[in-house]
Amino acid sequence: MRTYLGHLAVERGLAANTLSSYRRDLRRYAEVQDARGRTAIGEITEDDVRAFLAGLREGDAEHPPLSAGSAARALVAVRGLHRFALREGLAAGDPAHGVKPPTPPRRLPKAISLDDVERLLAATAGDAGTPRGLRDRALLELLYGSGARISEAVGLDVDDLDLRDGFARVAGKGGKARVVPIGDYAREAVDAYLVRARPRLAGAGRGGPALFLNARGGRLSRQGAWMVLRAAADRARLSEVSPHTLRHSFATHLLDGGADVRVVQELLGHASVTTTQVYTLVTVQLLREVYATSHPRARS
Repeated sequence: MRTYLGHLAVERGLAANTLSSYRRDLRRYAEVQDARGRTAIGEITEDDVRAFLAGLREGDAEHPPLSAGSAARALVAVRGLHRFALREGLAAGDPAHGVKPPTPPRRLPKAISLDDVERLLAATAGDAGTPRGLRDRALLELLYGSGARISEAVGLDVDDLDLRDGFARVAGKGGKARVVPIGDYAREAVDAYLVRARPRLAGAGRGGPALFLNARGGRLSRQGAWMVLRAAADRARLSEVSPHTLRHSFATHLLDGGADVRVVQELLGHASVTTTQVYTLVTVQLLREVYATSHPRARS
């Protein structure tokens, strides 16, 4: 397991959060196999892997039952481990090859309307004169204006921005970098933060390249950024706001405005257009709603 995790970190360049999830899932897998009397990876059978998957779905005294999506994620880690063991000659076969992950229910991304986005962004106005308020507004404007993930936004350094031309260089999943445009509202908010707030926040710490800083002058964490979003959502009285809400809204609003799905794919940093096409289902749903409320033969 340690060798496999090292392979994922060094050769495949997986992000720290992804590695943490793999490590947690594989540690639980090892505990289950130990309890079943398996002392080496080559002793594990397909029945052992199926039993592990069933245990994830059922839960036990120490673990609640996992959803289909979470169980499938854990199985991905297990299957990767066994493929690696086979390739490295640590096992004679791959007992996880024939074990299929459970199919999670299809869920559309949560996106909010443009009016709700405006309310969310305006919810930082109460602290507009403070360094924190300027930072929060700049962060939320950047998230919606660029479609960046929260982890990508907090990972930005000041030098990653080109406010004159309106671009930012973000590091996506697996360390893959991409350049995304920044809208005028986000540029103005970030510029105001850099001039009027960041120097004061940086004074509380030792300095550093991070764009978004916390109250101690260090880099704002992913959890800290999520709390900024959550606090703004509470003020705006918006429910079901997640760390990806502004990213989903960014993509949905672009497609509603006529953007090509492959352009949106590049902006979001998706490796496959199939991942992006789920957003087209959101816009189809919008078309249905407009049709149902507008067409005289569609009203019930």
